[in-house]
Amino acid sequence: MKNIEEIIKEIHEAFGNHEYPGDPFLQGSFEGCEPFEEVGPFKGRSDWRKVDPGFLDAHASALSFFSEAGFRFFLPAYLAADLQGKLDTADPLFHLTHGFFASSIEIPMKTRVVTRKSGKSAFLNPRRYGAMTCYDYARYRLSVFTKEEATAIVSYLRHKRNSDSSGLDKERIDGALHTFWMERSLNAPSAQSLRQHITEEEKYFAELKSGAGDSA
Repeated sequence: MKNIEEIIKEIHEAFGNHEYPGDPFLQGSFEGCEPFEEVGPFKGRSDWRKVDPGFLDAHASALSFFSEAGFRFFLPAYLAADLQGKLDTADPLFHLTHGFFASSIEIPMKTRVVTRKSGKSAFLNPRRYGAMTCYDYARYRLSVFTKEEATAIVSYLRHKRNSDSSGLDKERIDGALHTFWMERSLNAPSAQSLRQHITEEEKYFAELKSGAGDSA
């Protein structure tokens, strides 16, 4: 069983060399003022390792409003801070497990009992996303992580499960691990393959720009 220091080291090794996405590409939601208010303060913070846990906690909702690139870049800062017990409000665990475990609650009404679903099988927002469920959305949003990053996240999730003395989070962590994260840690594209693809794309477009791709 890995200790906290070992998991934090694993997180730094997996995420440490990330390129900052750029200020214009951090925000994913543009509905209302809250996304800008939460994500905007992260602009210019090009090294997630230097972001203070107090700042992260003050912008706990940013995890809901980041773009996929912003989420991938700043998540490790939240994970390390959480492992060190420095977060009071921010809950990265929720964002890594929501959508993989189904739950429901029955609400008594005047004439009937209404069952309200949440998590895995619940529709995200039918008017906007049609038949997309929370499970579908979770898989899409979390597919940004490489094999190495997913492996570090698995270590984080296992620690959270094993240190949960109340058992309140065990089912949703196990659901996320068994439904998504274990497979992701084994079969996701590696960091090396991602870097190689980016390099090849840059060379290709450089050649097009220089005219090397023109036919004689």
